[in-house]
Amino acid sequence: MLEVDSIHTYYGESHVLHGVSLRVAPGEAVALLGRNGAGKTTAIRSIVGFTPPRAGRVVFEGQAIERWPAYRIARRGLALVPQGRRIFAPLSVRENLLLGARSEGWTLERVFELFPRLRERQAQLGGTLSGGEQQMLAIARALLTNGRLLLLDEPSEGLAPLMVREIGTTLQALKGQRLSLLLVEQNYHLALRVADRVYVMNKGQIVYQGTPAGLEADEEVKRRYLGVA
Repeated sequence: MLEVDSIHTYYGESHVLHGVSLRVAPGEAVALLGRNGAGKTTAIRSIVGFTPPRAGRVVFEGQAIERWPAYRIARRGLALVPQGRRIFAPLSVRENLLLGARSEGWTLERVFELFPRLRERQAQLGGTLSGGEQQMLAIARALLTNGRLLLLDEPSEGLAPLMVREIGTTLQALKGQRLSLLLVEQNYHLALRVADRVYVMNKGQIVYQGTPAGLEADEEVKRRYLGVA
């Protein structure tokens, strides 16, 4: 479904990604792990067209998209849940959801079944929601664009442990519906709970790829690149 092949991405003259390659198969959940500054968010920005790579390829469903503008990539079927959620605080929950909604696939009723709390708060302003509720709203808003691949950038950031578990349960439910997921996370346990395969980044490069079980058994990678004892 998604093939990222040896991309090199820069901010000005700062070389941030050094030949990053990864893939996501249809219906697969893939986690991209690493410490702060490893290049995870830049990888997402490269895929969705915010910071296009200067070299390498990004191929989605057989189509090279690395030179496409972001709006065209979104229309092609990549749905982003951005870091920091980026909801529209002065708009109601319902208005936030309807902004990017399309006529086929996911509907308001379907996302309300997934997130009953949003149904209860649909008239409430987005800016008055809790952090966890805002994250639910950001995921629901992305689903309503009817993307076939959902990219989530640090969905657990700043959330209480109970809400992190709830977000994990939601991602598992989406995975159960055969939605493809690319999850960028620092929360090691959440990522391994959801993912079929795992990549670890350090200093703009992929330093590990394998299964969650393989990563769990690799004490050197966990200690050196993730700070997990």
